[in-house]
Amino acid sequence: MHAVTLRDLMWIWMLFLCCASCYCGPDPRKREALIRLEASRRTGGNITLNERENLLDRKLQKLKQHDMEARQFPPSMHFFKAKHLIDQSPVFSLLQKMPKGAALHVHDFAMVGVDWLVRNVSYRENCYVCFTDEQTVRFIFSSGQPASRPHCSSWSLLRSLRGKIKNSTDLDNRYSLKHCSEPETIGEGCLSQMFISIHSFIRNLTLFTEDPDRAYPSQDTVWKRFKQAFLVAYGLVTYAPVFKDYLYEGLRQFYEDNIMYVEIRALLPVTYELDGRKNNKDWSMRACQDVVRRFTASYPDFLGARVIFTVHRSINAAEAVKTVEEAMTLHRNFPDIMAGFDFVGQEDLGRPLWYFKDALSLPEDRGVNLPYFFHAGETDSQGTDVDQNLMDALLFNTTRIGHGFALARHPVVKEMSRKMDVPLEVCPISNQVLKLVSDLRDHPAAVLMAEGHPVVISSDDPALFGATALSHDFYEAFMGFGGMSFNLGTLKELVINSLRYSSLPSQTKKKAIEVLLGKWDKFVSESLL
Repeated sequence: MHAVTLRDLMWIWMLFLCCASCYCGPDPRKREALIRLEASRRTGGNITLNERENLLDRKLQKLKQHDMEARQFPPSMHFFKAKHLIDQSPVFSLLQKMPKGAALHVHDFAMVGVDWLVRNVSYRENCYVCFTDEQTVRFIFSSGQPASRPHCSSWSLLRSLRGKIKNSTDLDNRYSLKHCSEPETIGEGCLSQMFISIHSFIRNLTLFTEDPDRAYPSQDTVWKRFKQAFLVAYGLVTYAPVFKDYLYEGLRQFYEDNIMYVEIRALLPVTYELDGRKNNKDWSMRACQDVVRRFTASYPDFLGARVIFTVHRSINAAEAVKTVEEAMTLHRNFPDIMAGFDFVGQEDLGRPLWYFKDALSLPEDRGVNLPYFFHAGETDSQGTDVDQNLMDALLFNTTRIGHGFALARHPVVKEMSRKMDVPLEVCPISNQVLKLVSDLRDHPAAVLMAEGHPVVISSDDPALFGATALSHDFYEAFMGFGGMSFNLGTLKELVINSLRYSSLPSQTKKKAIEVLLGKWDKFVSESLL
């Protein structure tokens, strides 16, 4: 937050007196004072850079200028079309090396690059695949032939299926399957009639496409595809051994992107063993605990990860009561690993927060602490019940607001958020891909950050978008939201915010920020070489 100082008020008063008394032409000193005052309000505007940081900032501004003047400016384009341009940018290269603190808004089944799922997990023993009527795929691990499912072909052992195809990697990469003269023939690159035009496993697990505007003409279309991708991953990731390996790999990929702490929105689904036995949420929480301990033992400078237990916002009021009770129990039993609770799913089609008021009031009624981290304002449907989620999230004392895309249209709620110091978890690429905004220069966060509203940058579902853990989102925010007005101070405040607004205990948070600033100084020095 940026409070108006006495010095600011004096400048404003002097300008008022000048304008009220006479018009004496523009005074360069007053103009400069206004420029400084406006700059001080922006995110990072009150960060004082040292000599080395100023040197790096000058270098960064030159790099930014190059991208700003390019014929194709990446933030103005759909990420799927802009990604190759971003990857070539020296600004992006610098941001990849930058310590980014924490990723605070990430979903469990969208953390790990899909290449790993396909090329590692789907090649394991006992992995079966079936092809659906909707031209997607489903996976399952089983010690024997799995029971058939409605609207799906018979299960094929993937190892055997690959052995019957001339180039087995065709199933992994984009692959339009050919028509066979014999309907049940499988072999030599030709699969049965029902498999015609099925795309690759990788394409089934992501939203990426060369022509996103044509593929996803509406929000409902892209959200349908979004949910399908999660269903494709479900059978792979909920297999108990993969569940643990997936989380470990997710932490590794975030760590490789210079992230030191993660908070994961997790459905904590029922996991299964090879013989079909099922594991409950307690098992999943213990598994998360074990994986985080193993990972931090191998990477001591990684601070760890915590889980925000989530449930789909389509559940009814009675189910919500049971879920919140379950969340309170999990938070009591796993205080170190569980951060709190949230609802997930397409906000426009889900039930509004106020519908769940009885369930969400339970912790306070029972004297129990259950922190909330609500998705709210991920909508452009102004004036609807869903549009009130931002206000209700604050009334239920949410710790952070997920997305908050609609906040700029609610001045009273925006002021509440600022006074309560409740930050927005801004996920630029997600908001663009899910069709809330096309040109990221028009994102509402650009205005909020110009006002110094508390925000953190996160990535939501990077694996589904073909993005890095956090660097691509940082690029889009840094270049798209602020253009040439954002500087190294902006980046420094954003990365500090990521830990300041985390759910870590206050003492741990303080130490974490100290470690982060040490990494920051090292980054600055190395970037000047």
